[in-house]
Amino acid sequence: MNLKKRNVPIVLWLGIMVCFFLAACSPRPQLPALAGDAVILAFGDSLTFGTGADAAESYPAVLEKMIGRRVVNYGIPGEVTAEGLSRLPDVLQREKPALMLLCHGGNDQLRRKDLKQSADNIRAMIKLAQKSGAAVVLIAVPAPGLSLKPPSLYRKIAGEMSIPIEEEILSDILSDHSFKSDLIHPNAAGYRRLAESIATLLQKSGALNSSGS
Repeated sequence: MNLKKRNVPIVLWLGIMVCFFLAACSPRPQLPALAGDAVILAFGDSLTFGTGADAAESYPAVLEKMIGRRVVNYGIPGEVTAEGLSRLPDVLQREKPALMLLCHGGNDQLRRKDLKQSADNIRAMIKLAQKSGAAVVLIAVPAPGLSLKPPSLYRKIAGEMSIPIEEEILSDILSDHSFKSDLIHPNAAGYRRLAESIATLLQKSGALNSSGS
């Protein structure tokens, strides 16, 4: 009996290690390959619009040149997720994208909105895009403050809905003054880094081949 008691913690420890191993080895959510004439919708707020840089230096404009696909910029500075959810159906109908890059929620955080509602709005936007036939990539927006860590809602949503997520690049950019135009926006170099990171994610997720085509 004592032997069994001594073995219980070992069994539990092994179980935990197996769970971590399986999580680390779990496959990355994949995206359908993008046709050469595919439309990519960049949807969000000022981070998508490109506040802090010229229009040609926004991340959608830079990404378009990198990957040879049309990337339409539907970023509206100051927009909160509820407003984004309201305007998205018309945008999807107009553009008929094959892929949506969703970068939203920063203004909800700045205005101290209920993050549970923000998460519900983001989920609803993803579902609308998927229902329209578009795949989705989620871009996490860091919380204001010293840590610049994205709220856990982004990772949770990506896991629940099995979609690729870029959750580190904006934190990296906004923690480096050389990539910022102000406290909350990148400069042209920062937006280029964001575009490069998204292009890499698209390659790893199967949307593009290794040459970007």
